[in-house]
Amino acid sequence: MLIDSHCHLEYKGLVEDQQGVLSRAREAGVGGFLNISTRKSEWDQVVGTANREADVWASVGIHPHEADAHAELDVMALRQATENKDVIGIGETGLDYYYEHSDRETQQRLFRMHIDVARETGLPLIIHTRDAEEDTAAIIEDEMGKGAFPALIHCFTASNAFGRKMLELGLTISISGIVTFKNAKELQESAAEIPSDRLLVETDSPFLAPVPHRGKSCEPAYVANTAEFIAGLRGIEAEELAEQTTANFRQLFKKAAL
Repeated sequence: MLIDSHCHLEYKGLVEDQQGVLSRAREAGVGGFLNISTRKSEWDQVVGTANREADVWASVGIHPHEADAHAELDVMALRQATENKDVIGIGETGLDYYYEHSDRETQQRLFRMHIDVARETGLPLIIHTRDAEEDTAAIIEDEMGKGAFPALIHCFTASNAFGRKMLELGLTISISGIVTFKNAKELQESAAEIPSDRLLVETDSPFLAPVPHRGKSCEPAYVANTAEFIAGLRGIEAEELAEQTTANFRQLFKKAAL
């Protein structure tokens, strides 16, 4: 069994046929889905799907692109949202300097706020980082010094050095279908070397469909293609990788077992 550790089931491309999407994934051997939120207006819908579907869980958080629109977010609202039985993670949050959709200081402040709630609740932090390796690493290291918190880097595409730093700080790393792209050589090197107990797989659907589906709207079923490709990089059977990443997910997202 595989778990898609990061998908957006409420996004255009999936939500129109959500039951079909879930059915196709289950037929492909996907036994769990973490449905990710990126803005407060999505929380009810994301959590509602998790409440309705026994194999779907939810996260609550604010994507760095949405930081300016949530500059006045009440930390109590985030804390209260985590109390739902099917909310097992916080995010996605983090820093994105590629598009500059939100002020960098606002992104950083909200990132630290999410970390505070992750530390308080014990729920894993789901981190997005793009073109912001230095600041992301500095904030995580600084905040870890104030008290440890569980966390993962989702859709890892950063440098090998950044990946090693995240592993040193105790984080888990999740790999998406980007690893199957022909030009993703450094990412393939990272995927081959991540310790077996610190690795997750995801689709980030409806984005980033892996080979051989590249160019299509991505679906959680395609996590099987990504997992098979990573297993090949690591010289193991796909079944072994599925078993290990599922165990890693349940070890990190402990609330999923409740």
